[in-house]
Amino acid sequence: MAREKIHVGLEIGTTKVCAVVAECRRDGEMRILGVGESPSRGVRKGEIIDFKNATQCVHDALADAEDRSDHQIKDVWLAISGGHINSLNNRSSLTLPEESTISAKEIESVEFKAKEAGIPKENVIIHSVIQRYYVDGQKGVIDPHGMMGTKLEADFHIIHGVTNRIQNAIRCVREFDIDVEDIVVNSVASAQVVLDCQQKEAGVVLIDIGGGVTDYIVYKDGAVCHSGVIALGGDHITNDLCIGLRIPIARAEKLKIEEGSAITENIPPGDKITLKNDTGFSGKDIERQMLNMIIQARLQELFIILRKRIHDVVPEHFLGAGILLTGGCSLMRGIREVAESVFSGTPVYLAHAQSVSGPMSAFENPQLSTCIGAAKYAQAVHAEMPEETIFDRLKGFLSGRA
Repeated sequence: MAREKIHVGLEIGTTKVCAVVAECRRDGEMRILGVGESPSRGVRKGEIIDFKNATQCVHDALADAEDRSDHQIKDVWLAISGGHINSLNNRSSLTLPEESTISAKEIESVEFKAKEAGIPKENVIIHSVIQRYYVDGQKGVIDPHGMMGTKLEADFHIIHGVTNRIQNAIRCVREFDIDVEDIVVNSVASAQVVLDCQQKEAGVVLIDIGGGVTDYIVYKDGAVCHSGVIALGGDHITNDLCIGLRIPIARAEKLKIEEGSAITENIPPGDKITLKNDTGFSGKDIERQMLNMIIQARLQELFIILRKRIHDVVPEHFLGAGILLTGGCSLMRGIREVAESVFSGTPVYLAHAQSVSGPMSAFENPQLSTCIGAAKYAQAVHAEMPEETIFDRLKGFLSGRA
């Protein structure tokens, strides 16, 4: 019988705080036991701006998850995002004293040297992801352990963020005597459950569009080659609807969800949507064509920014598995068509968590991809037993600055 362990993934999002309780087995299977949610307050563009309100939302989501899963939550794996998250690729090398067998010690040393990459002093490294090794110039080495050589080189993808902003998110959880076992960047988390090995080998982009930010990650030849965060999300569309249509922000959000589409073709002339009277709002007729044009323009803007960032690293013709969209904003009608028009010639697909069991409403919901992925990431980390957590890195950062 495979050993089972409970992991909890938590995401403090701009519009919603989500917690997923999952039963993880060492054979790789994962079953969702319960999902807790709470509307988000005190969070803007994925970052804490009102600690008290954000903390209460975290409490409500975790309490809901406990009730639905019948499991007492003692620790979580926290997914984080925000415009402060950045990445770079760095190569490090280690010259061995003489031709010898490469051991775990040399592999750890070359990774340690890669982490000496020049990042801002206020930042801390969140992930250092191996891309490839080289032994005496030999390319394509997957695992150099046990090989003979005089020089070991390695390419790493380094993801880093502002220490204080990360700590603010962690403190929201620790207020309730719940530990944060480690953190994971949203895009890395979502990739755990949305992408498979074949897609990563073929070349793929995963774009997770949330309420306030868009996280993305690019794989080529099975390795991460680029990742990042753009401070644009569903709220960008809502704000423009509020201004362009001159309606309250709450009405704009509801209109976007219930009636919005990014498709502007074949709309009958004069097709209107009637917004009823409400307290402080006298009601209004909205032209569907105008509604859809605003949504389409904002999505085009986002995808054009993404195309430039991605094309600078991996041209579209290297993306054999195409582009996958997930996150809450991927539910927007017509979003795939807009993405395909911007990424001309590259197929675009809508995606959600795969290879997960439990309530279909949970793992088939793209809004939960990151949260489920955080639990899956925890399962993978425990299987590999890494040597350090985010708290080791934060501790080292703070002691180095003192």
